[in-house]
Amino acid sequence: MKSILAIIVIAWLVIGAAAAYQRGYFGDDRDVNCKTAGDTVLTILAGPLNYVGANPKVDCEVNVPEPSK
Repeated sequence: MKSILAIIVIAWLVIGAAAAYQRGYFGDDRDVNCKTAGDTVLTILAGPLNYVGANPKVDCEVNVPEPSK
């Protein structure tokens, strides 16, 4: 049972990596920041859901308060 589950998890991640590759997330011309790294990771974790319409995106805007004077 454990080996079947492991095969399913590996296949899921491979399909997610293929989707990320097709979207160009592994290209050299892409800036690496919180948003692009998050999009790539979420796409890989979404796996086959990418092919049925999932398009995971990350919003990394952080509002840091200004220090008091």
